[in-house]
Amino acid sequence: MKKYSLDFAKALDAKDDLAKYRKEFYLPENMTYLDGNSLGILSRRAESSLLQVLDSWKQFGIDGWTKGKYPWFYLSEKLGDVTAPLVGALSDEIIVTGSTTVNLHQLVATFYQPKGNKTKILADELNFPSDIYALQSQIKHKGYNPDTHLIRVKSKDGRTLQEDDIIAAMTEDISLVVLPAVLYRSGQILDIKRLTAAARERNIYIGFDLCHSIGAIPHSLHDWNVDFAFWCNYKYLNAGPGSVGGLFVHQHHFGKAPGLAGWFSSKKEVQFDMEHVLTPADNAGAYQIGTPHVLSIAPLIGSLELFSEVGILKIREKSIKLTNYMLDLIKDELLEYGFVIANPLEETKRGGHIYLEHQEAASICKALKANGVIPDFRAPNGIRLAPIAFYNSFKDVFHAISILKEIMIQKTYKEYENTREIIA
Repeated sequence: MKKYSLDFAKALDAKDDLAKYRKEFYLPENMTYLDGNSLGILSRRAESSLLQVLDSWKQFGIDGWTKGKYPWFYLSEKLGDVTAPLVGALSDEIIVTGSTTVNLHQLVATFYQPKGNKTKILADELNFPSDIYALQSQIKHKGYNPDTHLIRVKSKDGRTLQEDDIIAAMTEDISLVVLPAVLYRSGQILDIKRLTAAARERNIYIGFDLCHSIGAIPHSLHDWNVDFAFWCNYKYLNAGPGSVGGLFVHQHHFGKAPGLAGWFSSKKEVQFDMEHVLTPADNAGAYQIGTPHVLSIAPLIGSLELFSEVGILKIREKSIKLTNYMLDLIKDELLEYGFVIANPLEETKRGGHIYLEHQEAASICKALKANGVIPDFRAPNGIRLAPIAFYNSFKDVFHAISILKEIMIQKTYKEYENTREIIA
């Protein structure tokens, strides 16, 4: 049976143990959604947990902080416990709080304490812009110039990073390293264990952005001795647009004063003593700042139930099968039309999405959307396609590549301007 056939895709779906979870999600009719690495689809359980928390507000008013199925006062810690297996952490090393950038500001304010000749931050030139903005801001707050004190490792090919280059840049003037676990464009997985060990040997703190890895690949943050990590919950974790993020601080840093102290940095037992001297929580809760955004946390409750049922290893196993199948079809059917596969081919180095480059990428993405396939355009010439283990099928992959091939054969992409939309 040929791989490029509907029957082959259906045969793969028939052997898929996770196929039953597709019905858990509100998948739009007549649409193949391949943008879950930007915003995950709403699940029925996430909807249910949101409504339950709303009902607690309706039923209990202010007493919802300590009553109901999900008392709000302890919700960030409870969900940290449920998140911990996804990143290989102890339960008290995780807190659900803030947003990606707020959490990065908190962690850099805590761990970036320049002294002597160790005054610089090491990042990379391929990282998501918001991380760079935050690092530049924190450097300025410490009285240094980001042009000289933010070092960015260069990419040899404009798509990926070499761990050897990153380690070579961990010079004696580096105080802190902040890197992505998975690069947002190419989907390259960095070797967190190796990089952390190298930083530890050089007495450098190191932290990772897990936005494009959490919920897609396994981690072992505690065992790898990572100092800190941070992430959003609205991509692979399907907690909804603008949902509350999360952070990890290794147990051996407990007791380290938060760089940005706030109301919820407090140890819960004394928080309402109203003292003007902060007693920080003795776990990752110390790195919260303000009151939890309860209604934005609520969908994560239901979403994490699904991850707890299945486990990250099974999710990763299916994700690899989906992206391998997509790559096979792309190699066989699309390369003659000017596409370049720009993600790592090795399974161990590739995250949860496929990254293609084409000089007409923006117009191709518009043509795909017009034909019911939702991709993600990344300037200047990138197309991201993310088949998600929970709700995408092998049939979805076949259908998307078939539509893409037809667009290229008929050249219907030429009907659209090759410019990005407001939200790319």
